[in-house]
Amino acid sequence: MNILTLNKIAACGIQRFGENYTVGDNVADPAGIMVRSAAMHDMEMPGSLLAIARAGAGVNNIPVDKCSEQGIVVFNTPGANANAVKELVLAGLLISSRKVVPAIAWAQSLKGQEGVAKLVEKGKSQFAGPEIKGKKLGVIGLGAIGVLVANAAKALGMEVYGYDPYLSVDAAWGLSRSIHHATSLDQVFAECDYITVHVPLTPDTREMFNAAAFGAMKDGVRILNFSRAELVNAADMKAAISSGKVAAYVVDFPTEEVLGVEGIITIPHLGASTPESEDNCAMMAADELKEYLEDGNIVHSVNFPTVEVPRTTEARICVLHRNIPNMLSQISGMISAEGINIDTMTNRSKKDYAYTILDVVGNPSEDSLKKIEAIDGVIRVRKIL
Repeated sequence: MNILTLNKIAACGIQRFGENYTVGDNVADPAGIMVRSAAMHDMEMPGSLLAIARAGAGVNNIPVDKCSEQGIVVFNTPGANANAVKELVLAGLLISSRKVVPAIAWAQSLKGQEGVAKLVEKGKSQFAGPEIKGKKLGVIGLGAIGVLVANAAKALGMEVYGYDPYLSVDAAWGLSRSIHHATSLDQVFAECDYITVHVPLTPDTREMFNAAAFGAMKDGVRILNFSRAELVNAADMKAAISSGKVAAYVVDFPTEEVLGVEGIITIPHLGASTPESEDNCAMMAADELKEYLEDGNIVHSVNFPTVEVPRTTEARICVLHRNIPNMLSQISGMISAEGINIDTMTNRSKKDYAYTILDVVGNPSEDSLKKIEAIDGVIRVRKIL
């Protein structure tokens, strides 16, 4: 099988595929694509394409809706870069408090002047800032990154408030018991000296940090954004910085609006830029693609449900379809009408889409697969032997 790479992918990820795969940036008729930041919205998706794996968490560069309609499974790698982002968030907490960035720039400006040591002692007071120990940190979004940030901040002596209305069981298990459970954003805004956000960009979260939100926060709050620039209304943020309502804003996504603004620290999207993170993401993305291409199992897809079951027969039929009534009875009825015995059947749904895996006895013909694909609502059918 062919795997197309749209960005440089760490070698340890490429090596996961083995000799039955051809992997590169110039392969034809790919069954899978591995991508990091390359924009795919204007890309013509080849008919051979079964899946796309994003070596990272966000999938804004991938036309997910278009892929769903064409039966292309889109994977991401949640948690693979979590530690890298967590470490930079902790750095962000410190540089937002201690004015490290402007202090370094000022120190460099003393080059060539007489009595540098005396100038340093005379001028350093302008960069004084508070310690983070004992301060209140609000963590909005308790996924893989948010949980690590919350626990690490607690270990550094902060009082941490976590807010996530969709907290998963796995995340809850990983969260320290000493983290306060915030029941609303308003509680986080009212209580916390520092706020860090770790949520995806959706219509509901776009510009969630705006003039109204800032008005509900403490004076002198410090805000960290290592998720997406669009979570913050840039004009409202600049106004809040100018008035002193927000003491500092650290963002890992520089935009024209916030560059060069005093009080705003722009980092050039370094959250996941570590060799360890790139390796973790590449290996996880490769494993997701292999598992789907070879066995039909779906884990960590953003557009289709998780279905991970061991094979019980040699032949497996995989059906991507819409989540509408009577689909299972139609699929199973069509298979039975062809004289094919179903050993096991697993079905899961995710919003408008669903996925069914059937382990069957014998080798279904191509004609049988075409009849299943002809069912209204079926998007894609494939057989794995």
